[in-house]
Amino acid sequence: MAKENFYLITDLTEEFGVTTRTLRFYEDRDMLSPIRRGRKRLYRPRDRTRLRLIIRGKRLGLTLDEIAEILDLFDKPSGETKQIDCLLERIESRREALLAQRRDIDEALVDLDTVEAQARERLHAIMVDEQATESAM
Repeated sequence: MAKENFYLITDLTEEFGVTTRTLRFYEDRDMLSPIRRGRKRLYRPRDRTRLRLIIRGKRLGLTLDEIAEILDLFDKPSGETKQIDCLLERIESRREALLAQRRDIDEALVDLDTVEAQARERLHAIMVDEQATESAM
């Protein structure tokens, strides 16, 4: 950790396994707001917390717009309550989407199994016919 309870860009990239380009991207999207001292970016504990939440949101499959909306709610007077309510809505929505994808994948796997079994049966029938033809000659 850098002086004055600030984090340098390298502190955060190493801790969270992200690139400097990623941090700058989040900064461009106003999701992080480091203090600038010359060419140095100094991240406050608030930025570190926000980065942790961004990474968690991405892992949950939320879009950056959804994550930004949740982060912005924290700065409003009703803050944490609205943020948690919004997060819970996003989680439910993401869960529904993932369950729908799971059903689609399960159906696709059943279809693949069916087509594979039919193809193997047909291949076996062709081989049996070829062997019968060769035996007849």
